[in-house]
Amino acid sequence: MKLSDLADNPGSRKKRMRLGRGIGSGKGKTSGRGGKGQTARTGVRIKGFEGGQMPLHRRLPKRGFNNIFRLDLVEINLDRLQDAIDSKKIDIKETVNAEALVKAGVLRRARDGVRLLGRGEIKAKITVEVHGASKSAVAAVEKAGGSVKILAPKEPEGEQKAS
Repeated sequence: MKLSDLADNPGSRKKRMRLGRGIGSGKGKTSGRGGKGQTARTGVRIKGFEGGQMPLHRRLPKRGFNNIFRLDLVEINLDRLQDAIDSKKIDIKETVNAEALVKAGVLRRARDGVRLLGRGEIKAKITVEVHGASKSAVAAVEKAGGSVKILAPKEPEGEQKAS
């Protein structure tokens, strides 16, 4: 076998069709676009147009809305927190907050804050600072001798309160 013998599989490379090169090519004059008008032009398509009938996206009712002020909190359960404490990723002497959890590798990113949920149980006496917590999570931490501090929600960027 020589380098000059190497070749692609037959039929794997197809020549591009040369449009508008006379009637003998089979793709002359209108180049396969049909007659005149909007659809013969480049870059123009009537998306969702149904021949004057009310389009489907306008016939269907509107539903819901997106709250632009909604906070995207990262959720963490007590059992994940206890696993991190058991594996010595988190120091129980210091406060456990979003930065400590990210630094320990328990969370990937903090987003708008952390919400503590009550699945599992916690044995260590810890101080937790989070942006939200369920009642069961707060009760479980306080039962273990720790405390939970709920932080104020982050202010949306670019907006300031009128004084």
